[in-house]
This record gives sequence, structure tokens and C-alpha cells, in this order.
Amino acid sequence: MHIEPEIVTGTKLLLSYATATVSFGLVAKSVYQSIKESGINTLALRSLIAIICVFAFFQVLPHHPVGVSEVHLILGSTLFLILGPAAAAIGLLGGLLAQGVLFAPMDLPQYGMNVTSLLLPLFAMSIIARKVINNKTAYVDIKYSQALQLSLTYQGGIVAWVAFWAFYGQGFSAENLVSVATFSGAYLSVILLEPIVDLAILAAAKTLHSQKGSRLVNARLYHAK
Repeated sequence: MHIEPEIVTGTKLLLSYATATVSFGLVAKSVYQSIKESGINTLALRSLIAIICVFAFFQVLPHHPVGVSEVHLILGSTLFLILGPAAAAIGLLGGLLAQGVLFAPMDLPQYGMNVTSLLLPLFAMSIIARKVINNKTAYVDIKYSQALQLSLTYQGGIVAWVAFWAFYGQGFSAENLVSVATFSGAYLSVILLEPIVDLAILAAAKTLHSQKGSRLVNARLYHAK
């Protein structure tokens, strides 16, 4: 989902700084809530795990340039379910930055756009999660249909933001329309695959009874509210 260099340039980059600032504000709010609930040490531990995971998702897992961007298996809903929204958000911020600094410095000017494309759908997904997953249901017990709704929200949000940046930067030429459509079509595979990965990881977590109450994972993973 990286926005390719030169798609948005010049003064148009100012909008990405504004949307990224909104994203950072939402992260700060989520971090504050997480610290109140679990403490700063717990959040720091989960965030470190999330950063390592996100770095691996971007740099190690297969990723292919398609149209205006790249197709990645980001597993945002997995991070959300296992580690919680604050740690997932920090992981996306930190993992993306580490990948850019160490391996793809040409992506750093697009950091604001990429952060926006990753984080705003994450917080939208957290709202949807509260609506589709009953408070009496632990995350290890969710169904495929619920995981699919989370994936649709998160990955669909990423596609929408990538399309927005592409049209904002390059307009509605036939070539750009085809490029956006190609990327969007390729991302359908991620939307369908991610819930399966989520359920597989949740099933594994369900067998790890020793992790109940562990600071390594989101309390909601094993315990309903």
C-alpha cells in the first residue's frame, strides 16, 4: 500500500502532513487510554512486538508492485485483535518508519500519506469491532464473518485512501484510472485471506492457556468485557 514516489508532489504534500497529524492525534488518544488500562510498560512491550511484526510484514513477506502502489499482507486486524489498537497503531508507525529508513528511503517523503492510509482505517476498524463483536465475546471466539467485516473495513479503507492519493496527485486520466483499478482488484485477495490468517492465529492463541492474563497480549483476546 506504499504510495509510489512522484504520485503526490510539491505543495500537494501539505495535505498529507495534515492527515498524518490527525492520525497521530488518534494514536495519542489510544495510547493514553491503553496506559490507563494496562500501564506504560505493558504498552511498550506490545508495541515493540508490533513494530517487529510490521517491519517483517513489509520487508520479509512477499509484496508486489501493482498499479499505483504495492500489495502487502499487512495483517492490521490481526495486530488489533492480539495486541490492541494502541500497540497496533504504534507498530504500524514504527515498522513503516524503520522499513523506510533502513531499506526504502525513497518512500520517506510519502510517509505522511502511508501513515494516514494505515492508521485511519485501523481506528475505523476499532469502531466496527465494537459494533460487530458482542461485549460478551472474547476475540479468540469470533467467527469468520466477524473477522471478514474487520478485514473489509481495514483493507477497504487502505484501498480507498490509496485511490484518493492517486487521484489527488495525478487526476482522473484513463491511465491513472486503470492503475488504481488494477491495484484495487489485486487487493481483494488480501481482504479474503486476512480473516483466514486471523482465525488461524486466534485458534492457536486459544490453545495457549498460559497466555491468559499475560501482558504480551490484549486482555480482550481471552476475556469478554
